[in-house]
Amino acid sequence: MIARKSLENRLFYGENLNILRQYLPDESVDLIYLDPPFNSKADYNILFKEPSGEPSEAQITAFGDTWHWTDEAERTYAEIVETAPARAVEMITGFRKFLGQNDMMAYLIMMCIRLIELRRVLKNSGSIYLHCDPTASHYLKVLMDTIFGKECFKSELVWCYSEREISKRYWNKKHDIILFYTKSGDDKHVFNWKDVALAYSSGTIEKFNRADSKGRKFQIRGKGGPYVGKQGLDIKLEKTHPEWVYRDYLDKSPGVPPRDWLIIPVINRAARERLGYPTQKPEALLEKIIKASSNKGDIILDPFCGCGTTLAMAHGLKRKWIGIDITHLAINLIKWRMRKKYGLKPRINYEVIGEPEDLAGARELAKNNRYQFQWWALSLIDARPYGDKKKGADTGIDGYLYFLEDMQRNKITTKRAIVQVKSGKVSVKDIRDLGHVVAREGSEIGIFVTLEEPTAPMKKEAVAFGLYHSKSLGHKYPKMQLLTIEELLAGKKPLVPIAIPYHKNAERVIIDEQFGFEYDGDNSE
Repeated sequence: MIARKSLENRLFYGENLNILRQYLPDESVDLIYLDPPFNSKADYNILFKEPSGEPSEAQITAFGDTWHWTDEAERTYAEIVETAPARAVEMITGFRKFLGQNDMMAYLIMMCIRLIELRRVLKNSGSIYLHCDPTASHYLKVLMDTIFGKECFKSELVWCYSEREISKRYWNKKHDIILFYTKSGDDKHVFNWKDVALAYSSGTIEKFNRADSKGRKFQIRGKGGPYVGKQGLDIKLEKTHPEWVYRDYLDKSPGVPPRDWLIIPVINRAARERLGYPTQKPEALLEKIIKASSNKGDIILDPFCGCGTTLAMAHGLKRKWIGIDITHLAINLIKWRMRKKYGLKPRINYEVIGEPEDLAGARELAKNNRYQFQWWALSLIDARPYGDKKKGADTGIDGYLYFLEDMQRNKITTKRAIVQVKSGKVSVKDIRDLGHVVAREGSEIGIFVTLEEPTAPMKKEAVAFGLYHSKSLGHKYPKMQLLTIEELLAGKKPLVPIAIPYHKNAERVIIDEQFGFEYDGDNSE
């Protein structure tokens, strides 16, 4: 178990402003990368879509107020005015006079108070990279200039890529902007340019057309710049006037200092790193940033960590990491990713804070927010939430657990189990109702997850539904399964042929590992 006082490798579920204030002391982080939700994209954090193809309401609900002017936005604005540095107050009040009370203003207020906290936790030698979108990038640059200081602005990093969709109605988007600031303006920040240097061009390499007795390639250069002359004369000058010329060895430098633009493709559909996250960034992009602006053993923070690319790359580059996200869906996806990529396990290799760790914690979450309890419970069995129970009629479906069947001649059928989650009192009627939903939906298995201990009649009713026969594996599984939260916390899982976590790439990885062939199926949209 990792000591709670340590900042090494911690994953937080919850609202990042509260977590920054509660857990992170002043000047404790070496590098921050954040790719916050943008005002224009209400589906920014969507891990998957509903079976109908629509964005998942369950996920939008978790952070929907980010883009709307609410009482919370008004309270946060008042807090900034009362507590923030004077220039930040002047800036945010000026924005409000210009923009009024609208979604963009709510977004900027949310970002302003968090950037103030992020500056506080950043070390004096640290750097911060803010990934921007054209919708709000001009405002965010003003926010960063105000909070960090214009003198701390270092670069506007341009990430260049190719978009699949091409329009003839406007200039097609081919890049994103990442703002690079430091904590202090004295250039004492970490920047390992040699680790991200550009390779020499073939033309440059051809100029190193001589070799010494050890085979090291070099060119003759004048002390004031490149020296051009006949080879015999160059060699003679090297001996007679060493103050004029010198040997420039090819292996002396790793390449050319990096430019402020990076050509890195977006994640290909078939790439193994692809997790189905709409705004997932390439690992190569985060690798460049982490290598350039941190050293081994440094602490990397991503306060909007989403599917965890920053954390995964930080770990692989032997950095420590801290991730924060507001949905249990993202937290569970990151845990899956860390397990698959590095074999890391929560409580053993890293700490997850904010999730219930025992039955008492589960009861507390259910008491405070039964919707978050439901989504957390679904994450325990890698099921995807379905619908938004705050809106519309109850379909009797809280989630789906997909599984694979019919593994014959490299052909796969994806089937699903219907999942219901209950945090209150339960009875045999609940099992019968779930049975009706399973029949209505044409599903093979029903899974009933309960916080309370099921009654004897409930268990008897579940057994009466009989068994599901797996054609591919030749095994039999209960058609109606009862699982308590206590059992799930102890590691028990539903009995299905081959369960698939809700994110896309998991399906491909599982098939490749267990059956030895590639599969590009996609059950998540």
